[in-house]
Amino acid sequence: MRFLKFRYWLLIFYCIPVVLAAQSKRPNIIFILTDDQRWDALGVAGNNIIITPQMDALAKSGTYFKNTFSTTPICAASRASILTGLYERTHGYTFQQPRLQQPYAEIMYPKILKDHGYYVGFFGKLGVTMDTPSQYFNVSEFYDRGVAPNKAGYFYKKIGKDSVHLTRYSGHQALEFIKTAPSNQPFCLSVYFSAPHGHDESKEQYYWQEKSDSLYKNVTIPAPILGDSSYFNRLPKEVREGFNRTRWKWRFDDPEKYQNMVKGYYRMITEVDDEIGLIRKQIKEQGIEDNTIIMVMSDNGYFLGDRQLADKWLMYDPSIRLPLIIYDPRNTKPSTIDAMALNIDISSTILGLAGIQAPKNYQGMNLMPFLKKGNIASTRDTVLIEHLWKLPDIPASEGIRTAHWKYFRYKYIKAPEELYDLKKDPLEKFNLAGMPKYAKILANLRKQLIQTSLKYEAEKLCPDEPSMNSIKF
Repeated sequence: MRFLKFRYWLLIFYCIPVVLAAQSKRPNIIFILTDDQRWDALGVAGNNIIITPQMDALAKSGTYFKNTFSTTPICAASRASILTGLYERTHGYTFQQPRLQQPYAEIMYPKILKDHGYYVGFFGKLGVTMDTPSQYFNVSEFYDRGVAPNKAGYFYKKIGKDSVHLTRYSGHQALEFIKTAPSNQPFCLSVYFSAPHGHDESKEQYYWQEKSDSLYKNVTIPAPILGDSSYFNRLPKEVREGFNRTRWKWRFDDPEKYQNMVKGYYRMITEVDDEIGLIRKQIKEQGIEDNTIIMVMSDNGYFLGDRQLADKWLMYDPSIRLPLIIYDPRNTKPSTIDAMALNIDISSTILGLAGIQAPKNYQGMNLMPFLKKGNIASTRDTVLIEHLWKLPDIPASEGIRTAHWKYFRYKYIKAPEELYDLKKDPLEKFNLAGMPKYAKILANLRKQLIQTSLKYEAEKLCPDEPSMNSIKF
């Protein structure tokens, strides 16, 4: 008996270091979020003009989700969905809401990681108002574009005595975090860049660093997809007269302006790519590259003159489709994934990578099986897409998207329903909703939308805050 007890305690003694070692080997996670980067503003997506070697390298040696969508194509609601793993219909947060309510803040991925021993950092545009956000991070600094209606809107932060572009500042903050993070803790670093969001208050809109002046100088950007006025004229009156059109006039309403603006937009993305390169260099210098996962995504898509529109907000794919790359150095099989991934999948996936059980009320999917097994079939066949902000200049809408079909409708205006066969018509040129041949498909998708909406509405953790009357955005 004494011998058995001795062996028992000997086993415990030797297992303790193993358990501690396993804990210390939990991966570091770096999550990089860009602002308004559409899915094809990426070399690996087939864009042969834009220069994104770092993102492309991560995609080619990691897992590239080529069909990723924002469930809500607007930054405030999408960022709340990324943080909480919930649809907008559930968390109820967008512009005109005073704050993300506490029950939702309690399930954000940074808080859960911090509670489970991760050293958590955040730098950049949080985009979500909440009570004392710094409490959810060990180290943080929240900032976005400044109020100056000119270049100073992007050049007001300083490194030492030098005013620098926000992209450089965020990259610098990321490097400092990596250098100073405790060596005995895994870390999660979130870097939410403001680029390539246009500076709406200014005439020039897109601002980049001097180093990028020559980029794309001798390139001709192809004309916008569906840029013909016939596609614009099919839109509801409220869209034709709304903010999508106003911002098109700011950026894309003549060929020369279009060339200058798209090149500026591309330069800003290339500069984010440069910072990703510096981050990768830093983790390599510190010897942690083999245990550091890098994720790159945008908060929503973006119209670059498509349908003679700018910005996002609508249910068409250029507005909701975005890039997603997950590079896990522990997985040696690169893959490109066909299945639909969503912004609400990020929180579940980050926690899964950290070995932490996600809250049961998360509505997203843990994407780890795709990282491990490659381009497998997905259990997800339909997704809810929605934009619920009650603002006349941006008509609210909601819909259902599958790999084959897209159905959507506007909520507070009189406008026809829209139905697209994405297999035959990926550019969404031909609205089939009024054709008797597709009446059954239309009815089924409409029914799915109603049922799905009710389901996620019922999963609220608390009543919505009352909306404010006005908000600057």
